[in-house]
Amino acid sequence: MKRRDFFKNSSLIVAGTALAPITALAAENNTEGFAGKTAKNIIFLVSDGMSTGTLNMANLYLQRRDGKQSNWISLYQEQKGTRALMDTASANALVTDSAAASSAWGGGVRVNNGSINVGPDGTQHKPILQKFKAAGKAVGCVTTVPITHATPAGFCVNSDARSDQAGIALQYLELRFDVMMGGGTEFFSAEKRKDKKDVFGSFVQKGYTVLRNGTDFRKNIPAGKPVLGVFYEDGLPYSLDRNQNAGLMKDVPSLAEMTSTAIGLMKNNKNGFVLQVEGGKVDWAAHANDIGGLINDQLAFDEAVGVALKFADEHKDTLVIITTDHGNANPGLFSAGGDVNVNFDKIQAFTQTNDRILNGISKTDSAKQVIEKIEAGQKIVITNPEAEALLAHYTNLDGDGLYNPRKLPFKLLAEIQFKHTSVGWGSMGHSADYVELAMYGPGSELLKPFVKNTDLHHLMLKATGVSA
Repeated sequence: MKRRDFFKNSSLIVAGTALAPITALAAENNTEGFAGKTAKNIIFLVSDGMSTGTLNMANLYLQRRDGKQSNWISLYQEQKGTRALMDTASANALVTDSAAASSAWGGGVRVNNGSINVGPDGTQHKPILQKFKAAGKAVGCVTTVPITHATPAGFCVNSDARSDQAGIALQYLELRFDVMMGGGTEFFSAEKRKDKKDVFGSFVQKGYTVLRNGTDFRKNIPAGKPVLGVFYEDGLPYSLDRNQNAGLMKDVPSLAEMTSTAIGLMKNNKNGFVLQVEGGKVDWAAHANDIGGLINDQLAFDEAVGVALKFADEHKDTLVIITTDHGNANPGLFSAGGDVNVNFDKIQAFTQTNDRILNGISKTDSAKQVIEKIEAGQKIVITNPEAEALLAHYTNLDGDGLYNPRKLPFKLLAEIQFKHTSVGWGSMGHSADYVELAMYGPGSELLKPFVKNTDLHHLMLKATGVSA
């Protein structure tokens, strides 16, 4: 069989936690039209913490609800994208964190978990957006978590500690990137910062247009000025919760909206642009084993993928890269737990994430009230003993999960949901899985079937003709 005919002659299996046979995971497809061409622009899209099962289930969900494929899977189905597997390890662990993972792309060198573009020996490696900025390109990041968080920071700065988000905000001020949008008000507001610095004011003094809400975002943003958009404290609301709240939809732009606006602000730069787009709440939902949050934020990310691919179709000098920094929690749809089709379709009725439901329960609630709150938000009915078990955690405050400051019982709720949704979880943490990687546009012909995360740094520079 000719390699280019692979997808024509093979069925794409999308189920459980296996997207396709390993033999299918070759870097392949229609690269002939791009060979030898230089990419003027790059749009690098990261679904943070996306295990393969997350990609699969989001596509299955969309197929069953809307009768269509996701933009990511359509890229494979239509034989447009080049596909590979990527090794995501850090310098000191097979299981990476987001700081080291993004630094591998950003600095081209593997660093220890927790560090941002600072090697184990203390060497600072120049981040890729600084390289592209020096080459005359417009650069930026948009994300659904704090703009100072590990993944955008890995493309932008050097820091010994990813936790120093207040310091990363100050680095952004001096670097003067063209577009930065996401959450993280507490790292810019004088009222929230420990040092009481008015970092928002400092950005204004530096000539930035500062956007604080949806009204600001939807105004005509002045051309030719750098833009900082910070729309929420901490991460932005989960897409499922946002889409049920008219106020949030007005005040907090979606990832696709931020992506479209960022492209619009940078596309006229004569030397092109490089934009990182992160669906960061996918990772947070995986840490919480929150299936409603996970699928809906993956689909919100996929809408941003659609924006990027549409631009690339209209601008043949644009390379689109779509991937994740690491797997997380290894969720999957399993045959145990009743009628899988019926159970999986129940998620379509969810109007609230587990995050919203659990934060809406207090230790003074009765079991009956807990049952009613879950039924109201997710249309599933748990038992009285299950409700009592959940309530017990509100006394002990011993719940698991990384982004769980109140120690709420995310893991237990996910276990209870299994018989209703048929969705199971491998853990609440990152995995060492090799991950999906897709490219479309000039430079995609450089992609090999299996790569290390650091290879993408050098591929981007080569694709654009920018010297390291």
